[in-house]
Amino acid sequence: MLNGLWLGMVVLAVLVGAAAGRLREVTDGAFAMADLAVMKIALPLAGVMALWLGLKRLAERSGLVQVVAGGLRPLLRRLFPEVPENHPAMGAMVMNLAANMLGLANAATPLGLRAMRHLEALNPRPGTATNAMCTFLAINTSSIQLIPTTTIAILAAQKSQDPTAIVGTALIATFFSTLAGISAVKWLQNWRMFRVEPAGPGETTTVAAAGPVAPEPELPPAPAPLSARGRVMIALLLAGAFGLWLWITVAPESHRAFTAAVHGALFDGKAPAAAPDVAAQSMMLRGIGTLSLLAVPFLIAFFPVYASLRGVKVYEEFVEGAKEGFSVSLRIIPFLVAILVAVGMFRGAGGIEFMQRLLTPLLTPLGFPPDLLPITLVRPLSGGATTALFAELVQRVGPDSLTARMAGTIMGSTETTFYVIAVYFGSVAVRRTRHAVAAGLAADFTGVVASVIVCRLMFA
Repeated sequence: MLNGLWLGMVVLAVLVGAAAGRLREVTDGAFAMADLAVMKIALPLAGVMALWLGLKRLAERSGLVQVVAGGLRPLLRRLFPEVPENHPAMGAMVMNLAANMLGLANAATPLGLRAMRHLEALNPRPGTATNAMCTFLAINTSSIQLIPTTTIAILAAQKSQDPTAIVGTALIATFFSTLAGISAVKWLQNWRMFRVEPAGPGETTTVAAAGPVAPEPELPPAPAPLSARGRVMIALLLAGAFGLWLWITVAPESHRAFTAAVHGALFDGKAPAAAPDVAAQSMMLRGIGTLSLLAVPFLIAFFPVYASLRGVKVYEEFVEGAKEGFSVSLRIIPFLVAILVAVGMFRGAGGIEFMQRLLTPLLTPLGFPPDLLPITLVRPLSGGATTALFAELVQRVGPDSLTARMAGTIMGSTETTFYVIAVYFGSVAVRRTRHAVAAGLAADFTGVVASVIVCRLMFA
């Protein structure tokens, strides 16, 4: 589908540009966007990505994934009643979701593929998705990542005054998209068109029928266990972060007076930088805003502290993870160039201007900026293409605009549904996907709606 979309945009841009006498604008748009993709997006992105990848390395090496997985296991037992508690599928699913929450995509994907192989081994009808498979895919397509690192990195690279402002809004939107995905899959599985009749004699599958199970993903060496002193320190750190969040949320005037006094004592009475007035906001909005403010600094401090307490060489491991930052930036260049060149040509021909003029009367009363339409449509198809469109949008409307923050929240609360379904189901030769696509798209749609609403409440 994406191949046809890209080719259609390029060809249509040339045809419309020729008919409207705008071929020079089409050419200029292609070259300008190619330069934008490399010089102003990909390369500035390297530094921020190095930071996040270094922190992710610490989370992985310190065993934090296993800790989060332990907390998820009771919930997953309720969501997957047909999967035996001690079956390898349960363990793989728990580890996959924990890795996704921490943004460890490289570790999450192999674990997810392994979970699908184990679920297929339980499948009484090979080639047809089970309810457990559909539920697992619905959760994976609802974007359960706690911190949208790529989105934050792009906003920071474009000189945003507050690139982490979307953390809270993305968490809220993700909650609703995940809830919608799970609700949709549980509701749809009872529809007559999606029901699966019990397998007859000779129809049950085995592990051999599902194909050989892939080898276990290579896990990092087990870190040293937390000592009693370490557990106390972690508890104090978590309690301190929660207490600070509560203080700012409940008593913002008291917190502002305290920080002003400390700032004056440390810096010879110089006035601190102006801070946004949050006292006039409702407590709910203050809570979301404070969460966005504290989340990233807390994680930057928490990951190294936790890893250090578990015996990880934090500096060395951080550097090893950060080395990937530049390579990640290089890997996304082809996606950026391909999509942005097509967008630049289409805009040069006047296509985007025409679409906006056509759709504005329909979308504006709903509070949905027409600029978000390309990202919304492409998001279920391709992560690389959506990243390119988001980067172009931020460059055009400004990183701190309401539209950019809506788009960033959408990026953080939705997923490439068709790609995830194709990879996961394809790995076990499932052709009848039943209600998985519908549930995944329901999660994406809910994420988009929730993103627009919560951003209007927070930033409008």
